[in-house]
Parts: sequence; structure tokens; C-alpha cells
Amino acid sequence: QVQVAESGGGLVQPGGSLSLSCVASRSISEMYYMGWFRQAPGKQRELVASVLSGGSTYYANSAKGRFTLSRDNTKNTIYLQMNNLQSEDTAVYYCNFKKRGPPGSINDYWGQGTQVTVSS
Repeated sequence: QVQVAESGGGLVQPGGSLSLSCVASRSISEMYYMGWFRQAPGKQRELVASVLSGGSTYYANSAKGRFTLSRDNTKNTIYLQMNNLQSEDTAVYYCNFKKRGPPGSINDYWGQGTQVTVSS
């Protein structure tokens, strides 16, 4: 089992920045997928940004140019730097790791989430 913990959320004014962190209890070098999702009240959880073990990244259109996902394998941590935050970015942010298991299976690990509120 892998424990996952996000941190760094909070209240920020429109146009401000936040940096989220997500640490895993095992080496993230074992993960083939690492991502950040978010869920706003009354909405479905959506993918914000992700990276594959080979380095390929994906950003949702809403995140392009404003958010940056990075990782530090030595700290088993991924980050989400969020700039120019807007009210529509208000949500609970979750990180997700996926690890291949026995053939045909994937282990899916989620954190508890961290609240990001953008408001003046």
C-alpha cells in the first residue's frame, strides 16, 4: 500500500499563486503515472495535469500556461505550481499515483485532498 498526502492549499486572492505538494510513502520511481486532479463543489473530479514515468506531460486547457507539474524523485514528491489563480480554480485538489501490478492490474493511490480557495 502507498500512502499519499497533499499539502499547500489555502486561500489566495485572484491573480495569486500557490504551490501544492504531494508526497508518497514509497518511491515514485515505481509509479508509471502521477497526476493532479481537482473537484469543485457540485462538479465531477477532473484531471488538471499529469506526467508519465517517461516524462510525457499533459495539462488541461484550463491549466496550460498557468500551472506547472514537477517532481522530485529523491523526495518522492510531486508538485503543482499554480499561478494567476482565478475563482474557477477553487476546488479540492487531489494527487494520484498509478503503479502497475500483476499483469492486467493497476494500483491506484489517492490522497485526501487539499482545499484551494480563490477569493477576494
